Amino acid sequence: MKKKNIILLLILLVSVGVGTTWAQTQPDFVAILQSIDEFGSYQETDFTAEYTVISEKPGEERSIFKTRIFRRDGEDKFLLLILEPALRKGEGYLQVGDTGWSYDPESREFAIFSLKENFQDSEARNSDFAGTKVSDNYDVTDWSEERLGAFDVWQLTLKAKNDTVAYPTTKLWVRRDNYLVLKQEDYSLSDRLMRTSYFPSYARSGGYYVPTKMLFLDNLNEGERTEVTVRNISFNTIPDSVFTRTYLERVNR
Repeated sequence: MKKKNIILLLILLVSVGVGTTWAQTQPDFVAILQSIDEFGSYQETDFTAEYTVISEKPGEERSIFKTRIFRRDGEDKFLLLILEPALRKGEGYLQVGDTGWSYDPESREFAIFSLKENFQDSEARNSDFAGTKVSDNYDVTDWSEERLGAFDVWQLTLKAKNDTVAYPTTKLWVRRDNYLVLKQEDYSLSDRLMRTSYFPSYARSGGYYVPTKMLFLDNLNEGERTEVTVRNISFNTIPDSVFTRTYLERVNR
């Protein structure tokens, strides 16, 4: 989908029918959050895809990163390998359980890495590329029924249950027919809107839904935005050796 088409789709999503609320029976929030996790976390299979991350900031040259991501969500394993630009090729991030490392092939040194950090000074966070765990990390504290573009959605306000997440408060706009997340707003402890995310496109592959387009807007710095495109999706088995520090050290030699 071209950039122009994405922008038009986002305008449609945010401009039509938002704010309509009906008196309805309260939905099962636990079941909704678990369904979101089932779609965004692939517990029964490995996952590989190529992510292109384009970041724009006013007055700066646009940055483009191409990466390959490997996930084994059932064992909390995640590896991101930078393919382009050539200057950064071979840099990588490895997360196994609660421990994460980044790797610099030039110095051949590892450093501590967190999924809560932004990816390469973009508006995307490393956790945006990993499996979803909203049911483990958040409780629903408020909700409403709305329309977002052509879709009936639940607008859920979530409060964090722990400090492992990047934002203490998050709002989700979730399609009521299939539980796919279309929009997300992230807030600070002082309830200031920090970031708005859109998920206008999903692909159905291997029996799973995968977001193939993501747009992240920085609400503190006007004009700063990051667009992520996902291609070459695979659910084939990944060798155990990929999720190791040794793999990062050897992959580009």
